[in-house]
Amino acid sequence: MKIIGGIRYTERGVTASLRAMHVQGELMSMKNENIVGFDKVGYQRKDAVISSLTEFIGTHGLSQAVDEKVGRMQASDNRLDCSLANKGYFAIQTSDGIELTRDGRFKYDKEGNLLNITDNPVLSNTGTPIKLHVVPEDPEHIKIDAKGFVSVFNPKTNKLEGVAFLGVSDSNGALVMDPQVKQGYNEFSNVSLQEEFITMMPIIRNFEANRQIFMIQNQNLQKVISQLGSTQ
Repeated sequence: MKIIGGIRYTERGVTASLRAMHVQGELMSMKNENIVGFDKVGYQRKDAVISSLTEFIGTHGLSQAVDEKVGRMQASDNRLDCSLANKGYFAIQTSDGIELTRDGRFKYDKEGNLLNITDNPVLSNTGTPIKLHVVPEDPEHIKIDAKGFVSVFNPKTNKLEGVAFLGVSDSNGALVMDPQVKQGYNEFSNVSLQEEFITMMPIIRNFEANRQIFMIQNQNLQKVISQLGSTQ
């Protein structure tokens, strides 16, 4: 007795070409997202992760990974703008829970609550919203050191008084002990436009190649259908 086993995978070329174009289109969308985010404060570029099954399952085999390299630093006119020279994220309290961000554009309200640019509370390293016990008239009276320790000048005592440490954590939620906070700076994206455009070219060429294959296959299929219809 002879046992023959194996796996055979066959599909129409038109289907394979369409799936490949969908994948290339999704890769182009990721590149475009990086290019659009070039001038955004705190934006981190996304890398495409392509699984070994992408050829067969299409866009379901794609995922994204965040590039955590530090972006471009630029001095700001706002004393409360902060950036991180090391990897890590500021912790912000939102209506959907705690959000991690590299965008350190901060401000404070008349009650002394430290807020981000979208008016959400900035959290301390203990997970509680930071509130200044002295509300200064000038943001210049607020000092944030490299460790993220927030101090405010108290005119009554004529001294800088400590408030709290900024909550800076990594992508896994663990506190970063040496975040290297830079007060008075904004961190723009870590996107390199030159790199994005260079890596975009093979994607465009692959898309065009699959489009040409699809058109040839479609034309051949139309010829076959036409010939079958003309036979008596």
